[in-house]
Amino acid sequence: MERDIERYLVKRVKDLGGVAYKFVSPAHRGVADRLVVLPGGRVWFVEVKAPGGRLSLLQQVFLDGMVKLGHNACVVWSKEDVDQLIEEMTE
Repeated sequence: MERDIERYLVKRVKDLGGVAYKFVSPAHRGVADRLVVLPGGRVWFVEVKAPGGRLSLLQQVFLDGMVKLGHNACVVWSKEDVDQLIEEMTE
């Protein structure tokens, strides 16, 4: 379930000494679920989806916009995706 993947992400980020803030912006629909802040000034916008879930157009527009601005943004669909993301974050 999406909730389990999100909890797993929060735990893995915490293990790195970071924080995975729940990101809510009432005036802007489509923002990522989590704003991951890691030591050393590394920041990621992370959308969490369950396997078989669907990324909305607004969510895709938000993620693409963050990347165009030079930020890190991605979607995780499973705990394995979270593990892969954590590996990328720590390179």
